[in-house]
Amino acid sequence: MNIFLAEDERILRVSLADELRDAGYKVTEFAEGGGVVQKLAEEAPDLLITDIRMPGMDGLQLLEKVKQLSPDTLVVVMTAYASVETAIQALKLGAYDYLSKPFRNEEILHLTQRIAELKDIKQDNKRLQSQVSEKFDFSSFAGQSEAVEKIFDTVKSVAHSNASVLITGETGTGKEMLANIIHYNSNRSNKPFVKVSCAILAREVFESELFGHEKGSFTGAEKSRKGRFETADKGTIYLDDIDDVPLELQVKLLRVLQEQEVEPVGATQGIKVDVRVVASTKYDLKKLFAEGKFRDDLYYRLNVIPIHIPPLRERKDDIRVLANRFLKEFSQGKPYELTPDAMKVIESYSWPGNVRELRNLMERMVLTSKGEMITPADIPNEFLRPDNTLPELTDSQQWNLEEIIADTEIKLLKAAMLRSGGNKTRAAKLLNIPLSTYRTKAEKYGLDSSE
Repeated sequence: MNIFLAEDERILRVSLADELRDAGYKVTEFAEGGGVVQKLAEEAPDLLITDIRMPGMDGLQLLEKVKQLSPDTLVVVMTAYASVETAIQALKLGAYDYLSKPFRNEEILHLTQRIAELKDIKQDNKRLQSQVSEKFDFSSFAGQSEAVEKIFDTVKSVAHSNASVLITGETGTGKEMLANIIHYNSNRSNKPFVKVSCAILAREVFESELFGHEKGSFTGAEKSRKGRFETADKGTIYLDDIDDVPLELQVKLLRVLQEQEVEPVGATQGIKVDVRVVASTKYDLKKLFAEGKFRDDLYYRLNVIPIHIPPLRERKDDIRVLANRFLKEFSQGKPYELTPDAMKVIESYSWPGNVRELRNLMERMVLTSKGEMITPADIPNEFLRPDNTLPELTDSQQWNLEEIIADTEIKLLKAAMLRSGGNKTRAAKLLNIPLSTYRTKAEKYGLDSSE
């Protein structure tokens, strides 16, 4: 830690500077305040320790000047003329603390140690904030499909607003990741981001968890407790699986959204909060409120900014981008790569677990592959299943069973061919059919492979 020491009494200044240097600090000495101000043009110290009574510029004047020129520098004032008024004035001007002369060297060493620890914590917080901002910048939601570009456009335009956001999509599509991106790219990014999984909260504690409770409001409430909304004040609250909020509590949640006020269990009056709400669900809330399972007024209040994340099978253009990104993430600098045939297998799979399933597979293959070039032989058998989604049909259309069976067989045969490296015997074994059956079907569909 870099310390400036301003003290006009030479013996005290030299003695104190020696103690601080022995403790491992870098110390620059000054006999008056003007020298400190000049030095600030060259470097900003972590800490300034200054006497109050000095010739020329006194300690309080120096404190004001330092706070203007170097706001991050902490200041400790020391004086033999200590009084409550002097201390209050110094603290009002921005001093971190003060010491009354005479003091023992142990006192100031203890204080500087505490300040050094505080500086470390602040630096760690800045570093973590930088890492979080980098992790959740817009590029963290990888993809090049039209659907992802549309999502980006929406998020960029609404991130700085206070409007509620409702994110919909299947499990594993990246709803929580998108909620993070919205928060950390908003003007609330330095404020709390509180995540609540509504699916795992028991009905008995749901109200208390969200809105808090007063001491003695129910059995076991031994002390008052803030709810998640109050904890998220000035920031963002993310309500995952919003469809799991009990119907009887949805009206209370609606009040929070409308009035920006929570009422803890057992309280006689509400508490004002300033919270942005981002919610997500894998269900169709319109269908749920039509069935009487979700309040329509709450749905409309949440759905101010709707964002839908399509499943991975509907944005196949993103599979290659995501697969390569995850390979790089888990490769620890090694040049892992999917062969073209392996990529075809990956792209032909329907990904019911979406992005999360793809990420898990990439991690698994990096750990289990025999080399850095990942081939179809490295892909687990369960990923050879073709896309088994059925087409959307109107009342006037009919399914053609023979075409669907043929399409499924072709996809399976192609996947087996890729997985086996074109070897018919291994391909037939993968499909658990006789080699003769494999040959017949391959010939039927115009597929060819070599032994």
